[in-house]
Amino acid sequence: MTDLFTTKPKPPLAELLRPKTLDEFVGQRHLLGPGKPLRLAFEAGKLHSFILWGPPGVGKTTLGRLAASATDSRFIAISAVLAGVKDIRQAIDEAQAELDNHGRSTVLFVDEIHRFNKAQQDALLPHVESGLLTLVGGTTEHPGLAVNSALLSRAQVYTLEPLSSDELNQLYERALPHLQGVTLDADALDLLKGFADGDGRRFLNLLEQVTNAASLCFNVVVT
Repeated sequence: MTDLFTTKPKPPLAELLRPKTLDEFVGQRHLLGPGKPLRLAFEAGKLHSFILWGPPGVGKTTLGRLAASATDSRFIAISAVLAGVKDIRQAIDEAQAELDNHGRSTVLFVDEIHRFNKAQQDALLPHVESGLLTLVGGTTEHPGLAVNSALLSRAQVYTLEPLSSDELNQLYERALPHLQGVTLDADALDLLKGFADGDGRRFLNLLEQVTNAASLCFNVVVT
């Protein structure tokens, strides 16, 4: 009998396909290809703080997670839209406890870091400088205009690019086992890629919506 209190909902397609290794990551070959800067840092297990600047849906959060995995670090994620100084202090306390109790470092991912004001950004500075936190910031705004100079001096900025048509094709191929037997012809696939506009998450969300609609209209059996 199914336990209604413990059964978890099926995660969205974009979450199901979230890369768990660098080799599964689609896009950003200028940073993650052989011999490129982030791949070298990940493979060496020697991370530095960095800020990822790029459009939505190109892998900023995933790269933060992979950074933590590459160094066996704890991963903490906060959103600058919702978080305040109290949340930053809690993350710092958790990072210190992780270091004291388990000897592990912490990667702090701050989504939309440009939304932090100067005081909030300054609260991170000593802990980034001391190495207690490896900061990974994600932003859609130009870091030189949105992030204060003191924090920028302690973090490398990497520019992320929208996913190409070929890279969206790769996502489609990886999604096929999850599409309930539904496939798209070339014209339909091109239409979805156009709507996605280089945003991998949007592309997968659209693909999931189309698949669900097709399964209802044509009585595709979900297995």
